[in-house]
Amino acid sequence: MEMSQYLEVFIEESKENLQTCNEQLLELEKNPQNLSIVNEIFRAAHTLKGMSATMGYEDLANLTHKMENVLDGIRNEKIHVSPEILDVVFKSVDDLEEMVLSISNGGDGKKDVTEVVTMLQAIENGETIPSSQTMAVQETAASAVEDNASSIHYEAYEQTVIEQSFEQGMQCYELAVSLREDCLLKAARVYMVFEVLEKIGEVIKSDPTVDRLEEEQFDQSFIVTIVTNDSPLDLEKKVMKVSEVQKVEVREITHENFQSQNSVDTKAEEEQNPESKTVNPSVNEEKSIKDSNSSKESPKSSTSNKTIRVNIERLDILMNLFEELVIDRGRLEQISKDLDDPELNETVERMTRISGDLQTIILNMRMVPVETVFNRFPRMVRQLARDLNKKINIEIIGAETELDRTVIDEIGDPLVHLIRNAIDHGIEKPDIRIKNGKPEEGTVKLKAYHSGNHVFIELEDDGAGINTQRVLEKAIQKGIVSEETAVTLTDRQIYELILASGFSTAEQISDISGRGVGLDVVKATIESLGGSITIDSTEGQGSLFSIQLPLTLSIISVMLIEIGKEKYAIPLSSIIETAIVKKDEIMNAHNQRVIDFRGKVVPLVFLEDVFDVPKEKIEDEEFYSTVIVRKGEKMAGLVVDSFIGQQEIVLKSLGNYLTEVFAISGATILGDGQVALIVDCNALIK
Repeated sequence: MEMSQYLEVFIEESKENLQTCNEQLLELEKNPQNLSIVNEIFRAAHTLKGMSATMGYEDLANLTHKMENVLDGIRNEKIHVSPEILDVVFKSVDDLEEMVLSISNGGDGKKDVTEVVTMLQAIENGETIPSSQTMAVQETAASAVEDNASSIHYEAYEQTVIEQSFEQGMQCYELAVSLREDCLLKAARVYMVFEVLEKIGEVIKSDPTVDRLEEEQFDQSFIVTIVTNDSPLDLEKKVMKVSEVQKVEVREITHENFQSQNSVDTKAEEEQNPESKTVNPSVNEEKSIKDSNSSKESPKSSTSNKTIRVNIERLDILMNLFEELVIDRGRLEQISKDLDDPELNETVERMTRISGDLQTIILNMRMVPVETVFNRFPRMVRQLARDLNKKINIEIIGAETELDRTVIDEIGDPLVHLIRNAIDHGIEKPDIRIKNGKPEEGTVKLKAYHSGNHVFIELEDDGAGINTQRVLEKAIQKGIVSEETAVTLTDRQIYELILASGFSTAEQISDISGRGVGLDVVKATIESLGGSITIDSTEGQGSLFSIQLPLTLSIISVMLIEIGKEKYAIPLSSIIETAIVKKDEIMNAHNQRVIDFRGKVVPLVFLEDVFDVPKEKIEDEEFYSTVIVRKGEKMAGLVVDSFIGQQEIVLKSLGNYLTEVFAISGATILGDGQVALIVDCNALIK
């Protein structure tokens, strides 16, 4: 039976079943006596086992079977639920997720799971599982590094790179890096290790993959393959300098054992899966698209949605084609305006309406529920709460809220930082909460909702809140604000100080937070997405972090302006209003030209100076065309030569060579063929 055609369905359904296992296991921990929850987990595991066996992934089926035996014991009340037992089951699910990921990336789905299987069998046999033993159920990547064979399967292009390095006289090594058991901020440590390695060579591959490392979906160890001229001893010394790295094992890959191992791997892979060469490595990146018109065609569709699966790459191609259409639409509108032909005007207006509807449909197709990001947080909160000896419940509201996939890809890490901060700094320990008249279990609420053309994500906790006096003292001590400025700040401005680079109020440094990194990264990432973050807090009652994000980043509405002979685009999301400012209304304050805008002092920014635009100077200008923009509560007046008007434009990147251009976030092609640079208002507001 030809199975490759069913691979995509298998991968997607396996992910859904594993997600069900994760969610229901968290529920089971809260309600250990509720056997209906166990039945849900058992059903998902049983489905996964059957599909895996049918597809020929025996390792996956065998591990699921062992986990299924434990679940069967729980639902028959032969095994009593405990945190230690759930730790082992969670570990089993993690291993199953890694095996499914391996399959989705074209691998064979094999993984050494001897230790976790031993633990599952011990539970099944009624043996006691001590907590310390449970915590030891971690598979170290170091043990996978053997003396005579490569421990990682390499794809064809990776083999080519390694072979070329041998020809150039370079060495190839596999580094098994083990982090300390108490290291919780693992992704940051991995990043630092990669930063060290990329300075001395070329990183070829990692196991687990970079995506899983960034999402902390690994235990304490990982393997990195590097091509370099450094010696094994130098590699070990340099990586060991990274904080929290406990051990580094370096094994050289020689030309002989590399060729031998990969010929064996290739043969085995072809025998097991003849179609493996044609498997699409991005097959796991799919999006279900609902047939929005089916409800009009059939009364039955009101109770069942018809869906098809479309590879996300096809949606990217469709979006790129539509972006070109938007550019041509702008060109046609310009031509129609110049010729002023009634029939042409009517045709262009109709095309504009139709393309607008098409734009809405395409953007909706690219929308992904934020639950794809939110789903990993309950597990993370559970683990952090146990590590910090706190009791914490996470509530997720509005997980069905949709965002453009490009935004979804970037928002995960900022939310991880904020949740870690809330758990470490915000939520108090149970004894302190009881002493303060609070329930011993703290609550973290994660909420998402639409408002206009934006999505809001709010993170609220009922912890200790922000101590403004302590924040001010630390900010003054670190030179972030002066003592004179400190006394003039509002509470909200004081809260925003915790987003400054290098700021931390932690008395003791921990792996979760307190190293002066994290929240400044959150702010930078959100602003790079065209969003903003605000903070509200009540001391002793809790804090609220609110993130505002645009629905999409590809097509945006802008105000076109002119400076000299150059055209620029200012995003409408940043604009408050446009104004004509008289020369005698401009004042000077602290060597800065400012105006009084509705009772507030707003600094003026002359864009011709910022962008060094060549133009003829007009003496004694009496009026200045000004665009008032905002960033949070701060405002600025951007002085331009003239306003052209509003327009929808396609946001294009400037490419890798122009990444550091000040106050420019991209470019667009206008209807007349000219290129207009898009102004980054956030960079201009101090």
